[in-house]
Amino acid sequence: MSEIRQDITTNEWVIIATERAKRPHDFTKPLKPLPPEFEPKCPFCPGNEAQTPPEVLGYREGGTSNSPGWWIRVIPNRFAALQPSQVECEGEVKREVANGLFRKMDGIGRHEVLIETPKHNLYFPYFTDKQAEEVVIALRERYLALRNEPNVKVVIIFKNHGDQAGTSLLHPHCQIVATPIVPQSLRRRTAVATRYYDDNGGCLYCDLIQAEQKAGVRVVEDGAKFFVMHPYASRSPFETWVLPKFHSASFGNLDLDAAKDLGRVLKRITGKIFTMLGNPDYNIVIHTAPVKEEDEDYFHWHLRIIPRLTMMAGFEIGSGIFINTALPEQTAPALREVKFQ
Repeated sequence: MSEIRQDITTNEWVIIATERAKRPHDFTKPLKPLPPEFEPKCPFCPGNEAQTPPEVLGYREGGTSNSPGWWIRVIPNRFAALQPSQVECEGEVKREVANGLFRKMDGIGRHEVLIETPKHNLYFPYFTDKQAEEVVIALRERYLALRNEPNVKVVIIFKNHGDQAGTSLLHPHCQIVATPIVPQSLRRRTAVATRYYDDNGGCLYCDLIQAEQKAGVRVVEDGAKFFVMHPYASRSPFETWVLPKFHSASFGNLDLDAAKDLGRVLKRITGKIFTMLGNPDYNIVIHTAPVKEEDEDYFHWHLRIIPRLTMMAGFEIGSGIFINTALPEQTAPALREVKFQ
């Protein structure tokens, strides 16, 4: 019989469809062929720097900004969802209400792209440890810069890999969006965590890590600084969470050693996912506290990796309830056993 499980971090429900559940190895696919190392028409490839807006951050040895020789670049998104204000001023972004009901505000914020590598076909699992570390360090550097921008309430970091995940350019990259509003999905997570803290006097996520360590069945990796698991109420097959084992509400509070460790963890875990699932389309999202709540005790930042192995259909859209056809108690040990160097 199918199970309906509740995600304790959001109070949302998920259906684990055991009647039509697939075994982990049913999702195994051969690796997709890689694109070329250099694509002349790709604006992210070296030599095409003039095709992008001027960089806001570049890791390179010598040379000048917006020139070849870099190994990481951060640039404003040419097709940005939000734009910086043309007037440098303090204060709140003004909200307007029309006819007493229709609210709007100017789309003020920042939308940046972090180009992870000069190579068009070098995906994250195949980075050196140093390359993986420096991607996380650069994300941290931009987070710390953007959090201080006027009107920024939240800094959202995410990665889309593949068509089904919403990517428009194959060249490896991730995105950073600084918004003047707190999204309702984050409000829900922080509200649930706050209620738990008020009721129990401790962090929901710290307790969740301890409970998953005790259960043991959904653990992918239990490292020195980070805990990796497939959540009890996984929304989709092989959904993977990475949580710091030390309490911290904000990704921006990572120290340099932990940032490097996170880079190595992500390289290793995405490598296992690539090896087992054949370079699947996937999303990575970091859930971090609003900038004014970065040192609170109630929240605990975490990262989700979501392979796009199933499609959201009418039931999910109509109900908000996801149907998962794989048991996390089976996918976690299967992924844990994958060998990836």
